[in-house]
Amino acid sequence: MRNHRSTRLLAAAALASLVIVTSLVGTSASAHKVPQWVKHVQHWNGGISNGVRERAAQAAGAIVIPQTLSRAAVKIGSAALDNVQMNGDSDPPLPQDEPSIAESLDDSMNAVAAANDYTGDGFWIGSTTDGGQTWASQWKDPKFSFDGGRCFASDPSVAYSLRDHAFYLSTLCYFSTTPASEIHVWKSIDGGATWSSSQQPALVVTNHAADGSIDASNFYDKELMAIDNTPSSAHYGRIYVTYTKFHMTGGSYARSDYCPVQAAYTDAIPTADPAASDWSHTAIVPDAPGAKGTGSSANQFSTPLVDDHGALDVAFVQEDCNTSIDRALYFTRSTTGGASFGGVVRVDQPGWFADNPNANDNLPGKGDVRFPNTPSLAYDATRDRLALIYQNNANRTVSGADISLQSSNDFGATWSAPTPISITPTGTAAPRDQFFPAIGVDQDGMWFAIWQDTRLDPANHLISTFQGESSDGGQTWTNHLISTASFDARKSFFSCGCFIGDYNQIAVSSAVVLPAWTDGRGSPPKPAGDSNVWTNVEIRT
Repeated sequence: MRNHRSTRLLAAAALASLVIVTSLVGTSASAHKVPQWVKHVQHWNGGISNGVRERAAQAAGAIVIPQTLSRAAVKIGSAALDNVQMNGDSDPPLPQDEPSIAESLDDSMNAVAAANDYTGDGFWIGSTTDGGQTWASQWKDPKFSFDGGRCFASDPSVAYSLRDHAFYLSTLCYFSTTPASEIHVWKSIDGGATWSSSQQPALVVTNHAADGSIDASNFYDKELMAIDNTPSSAHYGRIYVTYTKFHMTGGSYARSDYCPVQAAYTDAIPTADPAASDWSHTAIVPDAPGAKGTGSSANQFSTPLVDDHGALDVAFVQEDCNTSIDRALYFTRSTTGGASFGGVVRVDQPGWFADNPNANDNLPGKGDVRFPNTPSLAYDATRDRLALIYQNNANRTVSGADISLQSSNDFGATWSAPTPISITPTGTAAPRDQFFPAIGVDQDGMWFAIWQDTRLDPANHLISTFQGESSDGGQTWTNHLISTASFDARKSFFSCGCFIGDYNQIAVSSAVVLPAWTDGRGSPPKPAGDSNVWTNVEIRT
């Protein structure tokens, strides 16, 4: 139990609510009025991601924090499945969501996962040394790099470096009473047991200048990380972070006129002083305001990976800066270590992809919960094949939201037509809704994907987790249920039932398959609500 942490959260939430209302100062940074990013979240239904929106709701007191006893972490298995709650719980039990996970490339039984954690400002971080059967939990909060002041963490991304024999974890850093916005990376050289100091983060990007000024027009969102683990690559060990730069214009509504995808990279994060790392930056999409304020450079959820040729591959959604409208899927590739990128290629063609028509990314039967399109990209080294999966509403009236796959055999220059991988035993698209997909490919070319799914509930409310597998490079798929319980997302995030994060992830190897998903099973009734991070253990050796 962590009573000291829950007490701190209760006090902090009350203070944050007061600060939002009165525009007082809540960090050690200099005083500011309500930040532009807060105004943007308050007045626009899309653009800035849900992890940030969750923190804003928490700070504004828009969610009810329960005062109940904690529940012990549990393990639920069956003859075929081995479900494990990965995170330790708090007192009171508060939500975790947006899990990221990575396996060690030196020891597949060692893995690290992280998720947003609302008991504090930061993350739950878990580590396992037995292939996911048991997890050690810790909690870590970020701090602003320039003054050590309080900031929120969001959007965890975990990756492993074969060269450094180290795990890395990236995070946003922002707060509700300052326009300061940063992206940090932490380092662990002992399998995730301990991490570098939040006071000395590797600083990927910041809007805080050396003279103390803050560029309030920029807010950095949805960072994800990849590492070059190909020993023959010219950039072996290079760490990449991609993110969206929201540029805000003035006024009470804080419209974003452009929000392009950016990349940053470094060749070293010193263990003794991560803050000494030096980062280079590249605009994947240029700054360019769009017509009628939608933003021609409007992009979200940039998903990076490094293929075995040492190239950086990035897929992303063209999404309006101020709404949740996704207009297309795009891909680009860098063969220069992130210093420059080739042309941006459209992955979908007319009629292949359709976004959720709901302006708030709500899906039928699931209340006010948001289910944005968060694609997942993987690379099959045995076939030189890229695989991109995503939520597709092109057949919404027939089969709801599906998980579609498009693949490329020429490193993203051209892409296959989409095919559904969330299917019934007869091969037809599964009924009702599927969302939050993640894909991985092992060393032998076996493909694994997970997503969340309401096909088992005729009312389209209850969410289960399914896993898909393909042994022929994505040509054919099987699906099977991997969660041993379903949950109602409307009851799984505090009192509002409005967020369960933006994404899930999966880590795969020839030895272990480790999915990680947000799960609200056993959530107490409103006004409480609790989600946790679960996995299904699949040790293959």
